[in-house]
Amino acid sequence: MVISELSTFTVPLRPSDHSLAEQFRRQHRDSAKAKQVYLNTLAVSAVNFYLRCMGVKTNWEASQSRDPVIQAAMDVADLEVCDRGKLECRPVLPDVQVVYIPPEVWSDRIGCVAVQLDPSLQTATLLGFTEISNVEEVPVSQLRSLDSLLEHLSQSAPAVFSNPSANSQVNERVNLSQWLENLFETSWRSLDSLLLPGQPHFAVSLRNDRLSEATVKRAKLIDLGLSLKERSVALMVAIMPSAGQINASEAKLQMEILVQMHPMGGETYLPADLRMSLLSPSGEMLQEVRSRSHDNYIQLKRFRGMPGECFDIQVAFHETCLTEMFTI
Repeated sequence: MVISELSTFTVPLRPSDHSLAEQFRRQHRDSAKAKQVYLNTLAVSAVNFYLRCMGVKTNWEASQSRDPVIQAAMDVADLEVCDRGKLECRPVLPDVQVVYIPPEVWSDRIGCVAVQLDPSLQTATLLGFTEISNVEEVPVSQLRSLDSLLEHLSQSAPAVFSNPSANSQVNERVNLSQWLENLFETSWRSLDSLLLPGQPHFAVSLRNDRLSEATVKRAKLIDLGLSLKERSVALMVAIMPSAGQINASEAKLQMEILVQMHPMGGETYLPADLRMSLLSPSGEMLQEVRSRSHDNYIQLKRFRGMPGECFDIQVAFHETCLTEMFTI
C-alpha cells in the first residue's frame, strides 16, 4: 500500500452497523445486489462514524443509500454532509488496488472516500479521498489524505438551488438533441435498468399512445425527499423527430416529445395529487396533470419543439417540487 498509515483512519464496524446492513440486504432478492448493498452500507457507516468524530455534521437519513428503491436501481453509497452535499463512500475489498466509482454517482457528489473492509468485516479503514473526475477506477495510490477531505469539506460552498424556496430543486438543462446521438446524462437511464422484478406497469404503459415509435426513451428516478415517505417515482421522456427524420444535425428538425410519470419500487399506483407540469422558460404553465389515487402513470399531452427551444418539467408533491430543464 503506497498510502502512509498516518493518512488513514480505522474504525470498528459495530453490531448496529451490521444490523442495518442486514436489514437493507434482506430487501433485495438478487444475491449480487444484496451483497453490494450490504458492503455499501458498511462503507457509509464507517465514513459517518469518522466524520462525526471529526465534528462534521451528517444526515444519513436523507441519503439515497438508505432508500431501498434507489438501492435496487443504482449502485449508491452516499452520505449527506449537512450544508455541503453528498459524499460517496466506496467499499474497497482487501488486496484491491483501485476504487470503483460507478457512473451514476458522478454528477451530484462533492467527492468520494475509499473505505477498505477487512476480511472479517469487523473493521474498516478509510484510505483517502478523491474528487469526482468522471472515471470509473481510481488507483488507491492516487488518493488524497483524509486531511484533504476535511479541508475540502470546509471549503465547499453550501448547496444552493436557483429556486429560492428551500423545498425546491432545479437541475442543469438537458440537451435532447444529444440523445439522438446516443449522448446521455448519467442520471437519465435506459428503461430496463430502472425496472424491478415484479413491476410490469412501467413497461406496459410504454406501448400506449404510439410510444413504440419513439426514437429515444430515457427515464430518471425522482427524489422528492421525505414528502413521498420513501416511495420513489420515475420521470420518463420519449422523443421522436416529427418528420420521420432521425439525423439530429439537420437544421429545422422538429421534435415530438412525450413525458410520463411512473411509480417505482414495485408500487402499483402513484401517490394521489402528484403534480406534473410543462412550463415555458419564463415559468408560464402550459400544461398540468395530477395523479389520482388509482393512477398507475400520468402523462402530459404530446408537444413539439424546434432545435434551440427550451422547456421545463416540474414535479410537485405537497410543498416540495423539483424542476427538470430541457433544451431541444
